[in-house]
Amino acid sequence: MLTRRDFLQVAAATAVLAGGAPLARASARQDITQASLLEMKPVGQVTLLNFTDIHAQLMPLYFREPSVNLGVGAARGLVPHLSGKEFLKAYGLKAGSPQAYALTHEDFSALAKTYGRVGGLDRMATLIKAIRAQRPDNTLLVDCGDTWQGSYTSLATKGEDMVDAMNLLGVDVMVPHWEFTYGEARVKELVAKLKFPFLAQNVKDTEWEEDVFPHTATFEKGGVKIAVIGQAFPYTPVANPRYMMPKWSFGIRDEDMQKRVDAARAAGAELIVVASHNGFDVDRKMAGRVKGIDVLLTGHTHDAIPGVVKVGDTLLVASGSHGKFLARLDLEVKNKKVVNYAFKLMPVFSDAITPDTEMATLIAKIRAPHAEVLGRKLARTESLLYRRGNFNGTFDDLICQALLDEREAQISLSPGFRWGSSLPPGSDITMEDVYNQTAITYPNAYRSDMTGQLLKDILEDVADNLFNPDPYYQQGGDMVRVGGMGYRIDITKPMGSRISAMTLLKTGEKIEAGKSYVVSGWASVNEGTQGPPVWDVVAGWLQKHPSVKFDGNRAVQVMGG
Repeated sequence: MLTRRDFLQVAAATAVLAGGAPLARASARQDITQASLLEMKPVGQVTLLNFTDIHAQLMPLYFREPSVNLGVGAARGLVPHLSGKEFLKAYGLKAGSPQAYALTHEDFSALAKTYGRVGGLDRMATLIKAIRAQRPDNTLLVDCGDTWQGSYTSLATKGEDMVDAMNLLGVDVMVPHWEFTYGEARVKELVAKLKFPFLAQNVKDTEWEEDVFPHTATFEKGGVKIAVIGQAFPYTPVANPRYMMPKWSFGIRDEDMQKRVDAARAAGAELIVVASHNGFDVDRKMAGRVKGIDVLLTGHTHDAIPGVVKVGDTLLVASGSHGKFLARLDLEVKNKKVVNYAFKLMPVFSDAITPDTEMATLIAKIRAPHAEVLGRKLARTESLLYRRGNFNGTFDDLICQALLDEREAQISLSPGFRWGSSLPPGSDITMEDVYNQTAITYPNAYRSDMTGQLLKDILEDVADNLFNPDPYYQQGGDMVRVGGMGYRIDITKPMGSRISAMTLLKTGEKIEAGKSYVVSGWASVNEGTQGPPVWDVVAGWLQKHPSVKFDGNRAVQVMGG
């Protein structure tokens, strides 16, 4: 039962729309309204709504897009590997505009004061309900994964908060990745609670090579028969702990995907949609290899692209992350072909959208038992804190510094996760903010000895995952973040030759292959890793540093970008 306090929280959220300063600035200066965000002339019989990589973010937040998103091989210089002014130029966007704020890092701190937070599942619900009211028999809502992980409440409820939220939102189908880090048993429990299909055509039982989950779901919208085929993140046991899903095998499985497409078409499907968590470059390659996919909704790499990317006859859609965008693709289908389409990537500007009462009530109910933890203030930041990008962000630098100091290490390593909200200068850093950067099921902050050679091998291995010219060998994540150490990377070099000039920052001495160094890190995929949870390490460090400032890591030199 909701308490009076819960309802007051919902009322307070709604009251922002009654003339709060952020809304007044944004609407008066740029005419951002709920109606303008939704405005789109319907096309055809089918409306596909899509979001991905929400990472369990129920509330509005700030999220800075990357300043560095390098492409290699055939992807060099193509979207999504454009950032800042290059991105604005490619799409004809005006600097300082709402679109520039939503889609790039340019002037982020300044523009955040004008345009405010983005996302919030109650705002997303409002947009979805409005579109469904306009297109009641035509609309299909697809979630491309990384939904159950990334916040304190998702960690505390083991993903159940997001299952409840997605059921209420009316999702029609989803695919997984970080969902698997709750372990096989918990995943099965949560899937049983879903009111919609959980698809993963590329996940097999290791004993019999049988499908673990359904691969295809069928729908009829606007008189069009639609087959949705689901693709889980293919490298889950590499990027995440294998021991959490020991009986399941993954992989891209192009041949199986082709069989699914062909079978769906033979069964009468007029529109083939693939909901994928491969990542954009992998999906771009797959779209060129698997024939017959009409629409490919891609996730994992958090790319927000304001236009459809065509590969042959396949339309690729990338809808960003953290609930920051809702993608709408309208399709006209004739004779089993897409003959016309219209697309809009809608930024979810929180201050311009009336919160949906039902979703706001559920969010308040989810958060109320955890209010003390979530609201606990630890420190204040004088600089912009962010994570997203190929190399260290300032929030990564903060985590690395905490590991160095609290674990008495010479070098620190932090994983190249893409998820985690941003904080503009002058913001309080709360315990919720720390969890938004660290909320995983294998959080132990280890402290161990590593040789210089092992450190180089780690950097080389991660670099190949990111910068191998063949997307099918890119196994997820951005470059491992480092503290206490500098290095040079040439992304054009082959495996084993990208990393050089490794230096211990405290002394300026060269890191030697045969010498041992004290290293602290977290998110090890090895079972039995010992150490305190990383959020306790970071919180403890912040309590000793009530005012923090990180201006950007200059110890990593990037060549060939």
